[in-house]
Amino acid sequence: MSDTFFTIEAASDGGEWFVPTDMARGPWDPDAGHAGPPTGLLARSLERLLPDHRLARISVDLARPVPMAGFRISAEVVRAGKATANSRAAIVDRDGVERVSATGLHLAVSPAPLFASTLGVQDGLPRLADARPGAFPFAEFAHGQPGFRDGVTVRYPPGEDNGIGPTAVWMHTIPLLPGEEMTPFQRICPLADCGNAFSRHADPDQVRFVNTDLVVALHRDPVGDWLGSQVTSHWQPTGVGLADALLFDDEGTVGRALQTLLLRPVG
Repeated sequence: MSDTFFTIEAASDGGEWFVPTDMARGPWDPDAGHAGPPTGLLARSLERLLPDHRLARISVDLARPVPMAGFRISAEVVRAGKATANSRAAIVDRDGVERVSATGLHLAVSPAPLFASTLGVQDGLPRLADARPGAFPFAEFAHGQPGFRDGVTVRYPPGEDNGIGPTAVWMHTIPLLPGEEMTPFQRICPLADCGNAFSRHADPDQVRFVNTDLVVALHRDPVGDWLGSQVTSHWQPTGVGLADALLFDDEGTVGRALQTLLLRPVG
């Protein structure tokens, strides 16, 4: 088993070519990657475009599957403002086809603190010290091969487990890349893309709950290697759903993740 989600090779254009390991494979198709780790790579590319601004939001459109065969990432600044800036990145396969696109919102950080401490509700969240080891929601993936679940470790607060319904969970992941420290935004992306799995109304042998996008908005950088999610999914008879996750660390809330879901019966 690999200890990272990706390795890097030199691309034909001199850039970076990302090769997914087994740990980056998604739950439904053996040739398609989980969207969480690639979102971390997209955030990495966007953060490097505007190092003087803080990436505050990434919006990812999952138009096509992330190829397990490998990909490159193109990235550009769309608008470079003094206070706010916008960027765009895309996952491109070996044939030059754009598989996934992302937009970033970057904000300039105030040079001096505006308040003595964080303003907002921080109490009532689960504590990591109270959580206990548990299993990832999928007993095994549909294709029976190793995948994302093998690259993460989860803990559940008291009264929580991997069953259906609203769920709170702590998660720790392997790194994105060998020998490279993840930024806080990159670190939370794999967890942010798990809301539809942790909070669901049926198990994957009955209903496929595939997210078509992912929006991650962070009002501050998460702290630590263990990060938390308190998520509720809303499934409609139309086959459309939404997973809504409050993201936090042991110091309080850090942001929110939203996934628009495509729901389809199995078989």
